[in-house]
Amino acid sequence: MLSLLFKCWGRLPLPLLHGLGRALGHILFLTMPKAKQLAAENIKQSQLSSGAIKKAVRQNFINLGELVLETPYIWQADKKEINKIIQSTTGRGVVDAAIAANKGIIFLTPHMGCFEITFHYCALHCPVSALYRPPKMEWLLPFIIKGRVSSSLELAEANSSGVRTLLKALKKGEAIGILPDQVPNSGEGEWANFFNQPAYSMTLASKLAKKTGATIIMMYGERLAKGKGYIVHFSKVDSINTPALLNKAIEKQIQQRPEQYNWHYHRYKVRRKAKEKLPQENA
Repeated sequence: MLSLLFKCWGRLPLPLLHGLGRALGHILFLTMPKAKQLAAENIKQSQLSSGAIKKAVRQNFINLGELVLETPYIWQADKKEINKIIQSTTGRGVVDAAIAANKGIIFLTPHMGCFEITFHYCALHCPVSALYRPPKMEWLLPFIIKGRVSSSLELAEANSSGVRTLLKALKKGEAIGILPDQVPNSGEGEWANFFNQPAYSMTLASKLAKKTGATIIMMYGERLAKGKGYIVHFSKVDSINTPALLNKAIEKQIQQRPEQYNWHYHRYKVRRKAKEKLPQENA
């Protein structure tokens, strides 16, 4: 029953899904006080909002609603549909050059805009192995796997086996995809500033970059208004050899469209076993 519902949901027109998503966003804004407070704190910390924080938070939840309802559509879209809803790209030349170089590509896409569309688009042009973390709601896992896996898009779980998969792909000259702003598990990160506040940040992307010399490309799928589709933006990054450099690259990306970043995400979460590594002045 869930599978049938999910399939029917994903076949609705994108403009309708985004319209319903905006309505859902308003509901979430009114019914999720803790997430709303967290988003307000993170937006304030970033200093990227020039207007009222409450207005920025409401817009952020509208984007969240659109994200939730567009995801089944993206997961079920075929190559023709993907090409249809992507209206344009910027920086596509850096991707073509990286593919031609055949030294591997590390695609980094923060929780910003429609991050699902970016990996699916890239997989149309080169093999991609995308890192993922199983959801807390286990019933979602089969939908995630079915929705994300294709003939040229492979999933690698965030564990030692998954890391070996990513490394193998890079050594073959293929591409990998990572959401670089996820809070890593204890022992898998370092403290580095994110918008001038220490955040426990992943080291995996930096280690893979140093080990392989792969081209590093930041990307995000800008969500256009009224379900008109997306613009996929690419930009080459010179170095992410430290978590601090990685966070700087993420910040630069977010500055382009801050209203489409998922500010309700607990980016400054402190893992229990990582507390002892927290800088003394912030402990």
